Amino acid sequence: MSLALSAAAIFAAVICLIHVIAGGREVHVPIQAHGLPPGLRAISAVLWHAVTVILIVMAGATAWLAMRPEPGLAVALIAICLGWAGLFVWYGLRQLGTVRDMPQWGLFLALAGLIGWGMWG
Repeated sequence: MSLALSAAAIFAAVICLIHVIAGGREVHVPIQAHGLPPGLRAISAVLWHAVTVILIVMAGATAWLAMRPEPGLAVALIAICLGWAGLFVWYGLRQLGTVRDMPQWGLFLALAGLIGWGMWG
């Protein structure tokens, strides 16, 4: 079992917990309480929980990777992390003018690096 990949799995689970606990208070609950049309609130809820599912699956897949290193799975997880990081950077810069207001990109870059280091470092 890879110690670095085990650490990556724990880190992925922590990212998921941050999303659920802190992000829920700051994003999901206010959107649901806002006077948006029911259809928009429903779609927002689906997307919020879909992100939660993806983060749970990523943590589980990274734990699997720690026990059975599979390069294809590692590449897929790194690609997902880089995709998330890119989205946070893009929308942070384009809509907020800064990446500081949505620092999640740094967590996903760190997770991608940890997975890569655990596989090939």
